[in-house]
Amino acid sequence: MKDTYESPLSARYADAKMKYMFSSDMKFRTWRKLWIALAEAEHELGLPVSQEQIDELKEHADDINYEVAEEREKLVRHDVMSHVFAYGEQCPNAKGIIHLGATSCYVGDNTDVIVMTEALKIVRDKLVNVIRELSKFAEKYKALPTLGFTHFQPAQPTTVGKRATLWIQDLIMDLEDVEYQISKAKLLGSKGTTGTQASFLELFDGDHEKVKKLDELIAQKLGYSGCFAVSGQTYSRKLDYQILSVLSGIAQSAAKFSNDIRLLQHLKEIEEPFEKNQIGSSAMAYKRNPMRTERIASLSRYVMVDALNPAITASTQWFERTLDDSANKRISVPEAFLCVDAILNLYANVADGLVVYEKVIEQRLKKELPFMATENIMMNAVKLGADRQELHEKIRVHSMAASKVIKEEGGENDLLERIANDASFKTTIEQLNAILAPEKYTGRAKEQTEEFLNDVYKVLSKYSDIEQEKAEINV
Repeated sequence: MKDTYESPLSARYADAKMKYMFSSDMKFRTWRKLWIALAEAEHELGLPVSQEQIDELKEHADDINYEVAEEREKLVRHDVMSHVFAYGEQCPNAKGIIHLGATSCYVGDNTDVIVMTEALKIVRDKLVNVIRELSKFAEKYKALPTLGFTHFQPAQPTTVGKRATLWIQDLIMDLEDVEYQISKAKLLGSKGTTGTQASFLELFDGDHEKVKKLDELIAQKLGYSGCFAVSGQTYSRKLDYQILSVLSGIAQSAAKFSNDIRLLQHLKEIEEPFEKNQIGSSAMAYKRNPMRTERIASLSRYVMVDALNPAITASTQWFERTLDDSANKRISVPEAFLCVDAILNLYANVADGLVVYEKVIEQRLKKELPFMATENIMMNAVKLGADRQELHEKIRVHSMAASKVIKEEGGENDLLERIANDASFKTTIEQLNAILAPEKYTGRAKEQTEEFLNDVYKVLSKYSDIEQEKAEINV
């Protein structure tokens, strides 16, 4: 529709699979699964719920009569009771036991936990794919020397592959956090209006063990290890904060990668993919703007800020329940997931198509390397009998002069020529060039990359069942 607002996250950025997770259909189908699980558990614990009623509920679990529910909601202004009514229309024999003893939060909160947990699994799979792509890149360029930067000022050389391991390490940390949240996922269970399970204690004639068993059975039937031990009417909204904090962490990692690539693209060393017919600028036809990594930065910023929503919501819940969480979490949670989905699509796409300009990298490194090699040059001269203190002062003077040529005159770095022409150093330009082999100045960068990737491959081996998907994005 062109005449109404539509979220770009849904219309443009996120994938269909993630969008379905937060769809009405996913929500209402899950509600029905929860009603079936409740009925089965109550049947198994001896309440007057028959197998025939359960079979009838199962028969209509997926063919939701939305029109009936929507019409009913106009009348009663309550979404849960409208869907209880609609389900009952399809299951006349079971309608009397649907939602028996439960509150709205039984379906609402349990569904939220299920949806977030399933959405985290999608995020996990996409994280794995990004790590795979970056690992290939790091492996390929593990030995390629490049100028390192601290404060975005030239520093000791590293390798292109070693730099990529920094991006991978952040994502491994994010993957660990995602897995932790998935591993500890718990349902709310059936806790009642203030979390005391009073309605169920009444149903089971005061049998505390059966009330406790009800929660266990519901969790098992939905594939969870258990339920929150205590709650108010809702699960603690701190869970939403914890999950969005994990998503914020992914956004932080992606934004760091984005910034690095944008700076490298400015230096013309590494570029994000650029399509054959892509237009970089409407005014300047020659430009190749880093649009994808800029979008990563933009969306990441949104997620990091969005994570404040559940933090504030969790801190302002009153006693056993207050409803000022509902409208906020209805927006903040889905949008965070859709946004991270889009970010990881972009991240995978960029990582898969990074373009490395090795000659530019080599050229920049060679311009700066003479300054970094002065310690080696000085030590070599000392071995030949020169005075270390005298050479230190001469190198300082020669370095200042060479810097002046570069900065004030726009000339080339002539430090090596100055040293070769100074008899105190007892060396030739050929010998100096041999000292300046870039791989001599990258320390253990190559070895560190190999060792780190060996550990990464062990992590990735746990996810061999996750298919490698090529990320499709709207540029």
